[in-house]
Amino acid sequence: MKNFEELISKLKEIGFSEYKARVFAVLSTGRIMSASEIVSEAKIVRGSIYDILKSFVKLGYCNEIETDRILQYQIIDPEIILDKVIKQQTLEHNKTLTKLKDTFTNLKEHYSINSNDQNKLINIELIRGYNKHRVSKYRELLLTAKKEICGMYRFKGLVSDEADEFTRKFIKRGGKIRTIYQAGLDFKIISNGKVIEADNIGLIEVCKKFEATGEEIRLSINDIPNMTIIDGESVFINTDDKLIPNQTHADLIIRRTTFAKYMMDLFDHYWLNSLTLKEYNNK
Repeated sequence: MKNFEELISKLKEIGFSEYKARVFAVLSTGRIMSASEIVSEAKIVRGSIYDILKSFVKLGYCNEIETDRILQYQIIDPEIILDKVIKQQTLEHNKTLTKLKDTFTNLKEHYSINSNDQNKLINIELIRGYNKHRVSKYRELLLTAKKEICGMYRFKGLVSDEADEFTRKFIKRGGKIRTIYQAGLDFKIISNGKVIEADNIGLIEVCKKFEATGEEIRLSINDIPNMTIIDGESVFINTDDKLIPNQTHADLIIRRTTFAKYMMDLFDHYWLNSLTLKEYNNK
């Protein structure tokens, strides 16, 4: 009796109603049984048994056996039932995913139409936390660039020696990219699929490959802020600090031309006081 009740409980956990779970548990013995016998063992109201049995037959969970007196029922191999349930659940899951993707495609279209005007109204955004949302916000801002991107960055983590597709396309259509990199070696380089420790030679080689796409580069031996200025109008400031836990990190997006001008003055100051690759290599 204890095992019977445990089976009913498990069947209910996977979506069976109370009565359906009781009928299924009784059938699971594999015996050929009449509706009356099933009602007696399942301890359910007799009026509900025929609808439940018809639904099980339709789903292919049990066979309906005609005799000269009454209809009888027998469960089919549980392995076959499991296969049927998995296929049905997978089908329903895929339908739900399709609906989700379709709905969010429409939402994205709606967002794209309205977001640009809304962003103009938001002069200052604070993005907290250490998550993908910060990266997506940065990429969204980059995509608004039309003329020039000026950036100051510190290499950290894994750095690829290949320029990304956005950089190539932006420069190809006439855009200008000026970048100041802090000349530290606290990073690793991904080159030809291999990860190697950074050294001065590796740093120069990475920067040369970036320059080959048209990016203008300087190296600073002094600390620099982590900042990107878009078209002299918008500023993205990364506030990461090695001494502060990741969850307290935050970025700022400031869409004010006056502030952007001040930051361009700061960028130009660092630019003039930084080294070309040739100057750094000969230093």
